[in-house]
Amino acid sequence: MKSFLMITGATGGLGSAFVLEAARRGYDLLLTDRALEGASFAGRLAEKFNISVVYQPCDLADDSAREKLLAGFKAEGYRFWGLINVAGLDNEGGFLERNRAQILKILQINILATMDVTHGILPLRDPDQQFRLINVCSMASFYAMPFKATYAASKRFLLDFSRALREEIKTFGSVTALCPSGMPTTVECMRSMFAQGFWALATSMNPEDVARITMKAALRGRFMVIPGWINQWIHAISSLVPQSIATKYVAKRWSAARAKLEDPLVIAGNNPLRC
Repeated sequence: MKSFLMITGATGGLGSAFVLEAARRGYDLLLTDRALEGASFAGRLAEKFNISVVYQPCDLADDSAREKLLAGFKAEGYRFWGLINVAGLDNEGGFLERNRAQILKILQINILATMDVTHGILPLRDPDQQFRLINVCSMASFYAMPFKATYAASKRFLLDFSRALREEIKTFGSVTALCPSGMPTTVECMRSMFAQGFWALATSMNPEDVARITMKAALRGRFMVIPGWINQWIHAISSLVPQSIATKYVAKRWSAARAKLEDPLVIAGNNPLRC
């Protein structure tokens, strides 16, 4: 029986980069995302790399859709040797600028969906292989971030969850927490990066490089991956700075960046960012 690597958010920027990296390595894949056209993407991958690729569309923010997805995997007898939780959501802007639905959706996807999918896939693991789990956290998980408060807090949750779960499953697998900085995956992400100036551009990396570095580290069983030496240096230095000072600095930086953005839709956070 085939053993699959599952990737959520598979048609997005970082998700598709992970898909291509895994396909090049010859892994059989089970992909999910909201996009219905993902089936044609899966077909092209299977043909090009001579691998099995299954695509199951699913809105991971929908509890019943996730339940149906996971029940289908169990009923079909799928086995998994790995899971990469890429699916995530962000809305930039002040907390009071967000409506209830926007806040809840960030939590539903970044936290609830990640935990639910992980809880559903782990019992279906291939007993003959070491299980590899990658959770996409963020550099934001290290800081309290005004104007990205819900997003940063959700990623901190994932980082702590990953650390704890790694200890729980160490007898049969490993957990890797990916903590990247910005990536030019969408127009909105690029606008935000340019508005933040030099450091945002200097710390950004292509999704393809992030996926390659992370996959290599996860297969070796490493826990934390911070792609890019500049990001590693920033993390090391900032860990010595009191949280109160770091939070004030982040607030000042984001206030300046928001002032540079000309598009009111981006300022208001009406466009969800899948960075």
